[in-house]
Amino acid sequence: MKRIKLAAAALNQTPIAWNQNRENILSAIQKAQAQRVDLLCLPELCISGYGCEDAFMARGVLDTSLDILESLIEHTQDIAVAIGLPVAVDGQTYNAVAMLADRELLGFVAKQNLAGDGLHYEPRWFTPWKVDQKTSIHVGDKLVPFGDITFQFGKVHVGFEICEDAWVEDRPASRLASRDVAVILNPSASHFAFGKHQVRRELLIAGSQAVQGAYVYANLVGNEAGRAIYDGDTMIGKDGTVVASGARFSYQDVSLTTAVVEVKESESVEAIVSAFEFANHSESACVTGVDLCDWESSEVLKEEEFARALSLAMFDYMRKSHSRGFVLSLSGGADSATVAVLVRLMIEFSVQELGLAKVAQRLNGCFAGDMPETVSEWMEELLWCVYQSTRNSSEVTRDAAQAVAEAIGARFYELDVDVVVEQYKSLVSGVLERDLSWQQDDLALQNIQARGRAPSVWMLANIKRGLLLATSNRSEAAVGYTTMDGDTCGGISPIAGIDKAFLRQWLRWLEKEGPNGGKPIPALRKVNQQQPTAELRPPEDKQTDESDLMPYEILDLIERLAIRDKYMPEEILKVLVDHELLVSYQPNRSQIITWIKRFFQLWSRNQWKRERFAPSFHVDDENLDPKTWCRFPILSGGFRRELEVLE
Repeated sequence: MKRIKLAAAALNQTPIAWNQNRENILSAIQKAQAQRVDLLCLPELCISGYGCEDAFMARGVLDTSLDILESLIEHTQDIAVAIGLPVAVDGQTYNAVAMLADRELLGFVAKQNLAGDGLHYEPRWFTPWKVDQKTSIHVGDKLVPFGDITFQFGKVHVGFEICEDAWVEDRPASRLASRDVAVILNPSASHFAFGKHQVRRELLIAGSQAVQGAYVYANLVGNEAGRAIYDGDTMIGKDGTVVASGARFSYQDVSLTTAVVEVKESESVEAIVSAFEFANHSESACVTGVDLCDWESSEVLKEEEFARALSLAMFDYMRKSHSRGFVLSLSGGADSATVAVLVRLMIEFSVQELGLAKVAQRLNGCFAGDMPETVSEWMEELLWCVYQSTRNSSEVTRDAAQAVAEAIGARFYELDVDVVVEQYKSLVSGVLERDLSWQQDDLALQNIQARGRAPSVWMLANIKRGLLLATSNRSEAAVGYTTMDGDTCGGISPIAGIDKAFLRQWLRWLEKEGPNGGKPIPALRKVNQQQPTAELRPPEDKQTDESDLMPYEILDLIERLAIRDKYMPEEILKVLVDHELLVSYQPNRSQIITWIKRFFQLWSRNQWKRERFAPSFHVDDENLDPKTWCRFPILSGGFRRELEVLE
């Protein structure tokens, strides 16, 4: 047996940000060297960034990636390092990992299974490598092995699974076990989704059991390219046990997870043999288990994950887009309150981990003047909220908006846009030579109020040089219950991937409990006690979202059955008539059919709206984003035949 020290790195990379990506990689190597690590695993495609998309088709991106790799070779004294990058071989591009050791490039391993579903589109840019295939490529003046290869350091045999390789049924781990591999490295770019942490743990455990040895899992962290959120979640396993686990949702650009383990020694005639040999470590092998974050054992893990994932995503989106904070149209309702609170949590979490000085350093360039010195000063500068009233707005929502803004420390403005709305109505009325009425022009009169708010809030964002935050949620996106160029305005739509029912649940949690290490926000009671409403019709109409649509819980259930599970209307009807969720609503069969018809009709006619939504963050693997997840025709038959047969 050989006692070695392993490390997995979480890196916050950005596509084709060459200097920053290299700096992070070099920092990880230096940290590992300082801790006397033998073998360091870095994330998938960390040199170029995972989210380069069609830039992977540019020869310059491939050449620069290789140049960066060559510049790192001299920095690998007394350590072996696995680094991900794209590599071209015979006119094809491969998702590869380079193995460097003690200032030498030993070879490249190529990914065998490409992620091509949902958020991922790897087959567009890369070619899968064939099992057992090997070749060689020139790097500089050296001929280097490439393909399905393993490496031997002394008598320690090391192999690879690259991200998706571990998620397929016929994963390489079983073949690596037959080659007597003792350590598997997994460089990943595995995006966050609710519940995914446990799945990764199970894959790591199974992989380490397969080789009866060690398994090292590295991953990206942060908002790399705009939509996907990476949670880090680095882990090291040994013989079916997770022996070390890194923090999730870290605000650090670079963090290491290390463990000393004992692995079997063997020699292989197939492996690439290195003259570099791992040191004999005096530390005891790490078999004590996992150090979880305080909140990871919580009974409200989904609420905690949502708070931390979205906050980190917004932090990175702001700094990487060089925006000077955020501007938000704060309506006093649940959606805008959620987005506002996420900005507050973003600052609280980042300051808790990094301290004010480091946060200021990370956000350098986000402010024109002096850097804020307290969390309260940060909030007032970072987030400008504006409540824009019309004659149909109520004191209830106005008070709720102000209470939330004051509770989180955001700057709060009020604008009366009723005069703007009335001017538009007058202009159109003059053109049509008739008065506009709610009986005849209901939808137009609602929409002009939402659109009338857009110019002023955009203007504030331009003046601030900030990022305008849109507030549409997933439930609204599904049925198009939103005004284009109105409440959809913004550079990013943070909550468009999460359903309304969960958002309301999350706000109630924040009101009474709050995240681990944080405080509740009692002011949210003014939001939570309301029924969601657009407040676009006259007050006497008592408009609510659910009276316009259906109960949000039922809408979300139909959406998942229709879009995730691909059920047709008649199949959904069979599910709903006996579903426990509907017990409290006690609808008759006719009402259920009405809800199903309403969903499919609105879904079909509003695909064009989903195509125009600002980019949203992915928080689960059932997203409605047509650019990266759920494709549907803009024009269609609208399920007419399927809806006609419902009785």
